[in-house]
Amino acid sequence: MLTVDRTRPATSAGRIARVETLTLGTAWRDFSFVRIHTDEGLTGIGEITHPYRGRETCSLTHAMAERHLLGADPFDVEEIWLRMYQGDFLRGGDVGGVVLSGVDQALYDIMGRTLGVPAYRLMGGAVRQRVRVYANGWYTGERDPSSFAERARETVARGYTALKFDPFGAGLGTLDRAELRRSVEIVAAVRDAVGPDVDLFVEGHARFAMATADRLVRELAPFDLGWFEEPLPWTHIERYAELRATATMPIAGGEHFHNRYEYARLFAADAVDIVQPDLSMAGGPTEVRKIGAIADAHAMVVAPHNSNSPLCTTISVHSVAGMPNLLILETFDGALEPFVFEALRGVVPIEDGEVALPSTPGYGVELVDEVFEEHPPSHRFWNMFSPGWERRNRR
Repeated sequence: MLTVDRTRPATSAGRIARVETLTLGTAWRDFSFVRIHTDEGLTGIGEITHPYRGRETCSLTHAMAERHLLGADPFDVEEIWLRMYQGDFLRGGDVGGVVLSGVDQALYDIMGRTLGVPAYRLMGGAVRQRVRVYANGWYTGERDPSSFAERARETVARGYTALKFDPFGAGLGTLDRAELRRSVEIVAAVRDAVGPDVDLFVEGHARFAMATADRLVRELAPFDLGWFEEPLPWTHIERYAELRATATMPIAGGEHFHNRYEYARLFAADAVDIVQPDLSMAGGPTEVRKIGAIADAHAMVVAPHNSNSPLCTTISVHSVAGMPNLLILETFDGALEPFVFEALRGVVPIEDGEVALPSTPGYGVELVDEVFEEHPPSHRFWNMFSPGWERRNRR
């Protein structure tokens, strides 16, 4: 089971013959991708973006290909998943999780292209015709209430009906009185700017001590939030349920976990109301569907994390089309440069805050190599716990 069986007859897709990686530099971050080729001339793509470890994910992808992919039948998704996860023995953490996720994504693309059907047809079909999305990345700029309010109005004017933002600046652990007041004033200004019918989600970036998180859930209660995301570090996961007991808004989280085994602690602690697996970190479509099913068994809904490229948005739409307990999907697509969409030809369009189910075989997306060559990776870094990070100052 944990070695490639080249004696078993392959499907019409053939066998995996070549694996390559590509990285695109943008103002937001470097986006990395895997492209898998079969000996029958078929290709499939997936996203292997890591916020700061793009070199590492690309390097591991090539190493994983040598160990586990070359010669394999791309239709054997469960076996390949197990081989990459269990067969590498030490299991890889975040970098390994990203690589495994991207490869898994690419296999569904190959299968869909082989069979001539959209990839979601291989992921349980659809229980909805459209997927609602929310905007993130829209608040780049000065950290003051009026600036946030203006940008929120602009984003809603583009058709989005839900927004997420981090009002807390460089706060870590605790907030002094002035910073707490400023953060709450930003949330108040955004709510006033967009009115009562737009969903607002506040991002905590897993950074507050319990006393500060508890104060914040009380201070933010008047603004009718759709959720408060990651108010506590995941090193303190057992305290999430304690915070939930006092919060008037739902608590969300889970983007830091890379498979159902890591999610086990979250479910055991009854830590959140809303689970947020990332299709490019939590094991790809094969694993995220399982995480969604476990969440459903715990009466939780799913709102996938997606701070990645429009390709991950497209793959996420395919993956959640058949997920009964889907709430909403994150996207940064509206904050990206036009050349990103030229490099990822065929990604799903967002219209009035929603995405219609795609109809092309696989994901229907092609990586345009020439655009990648024009926009090489920058390998830059910005620290969200340093002053001014919301302006995306990088070094």
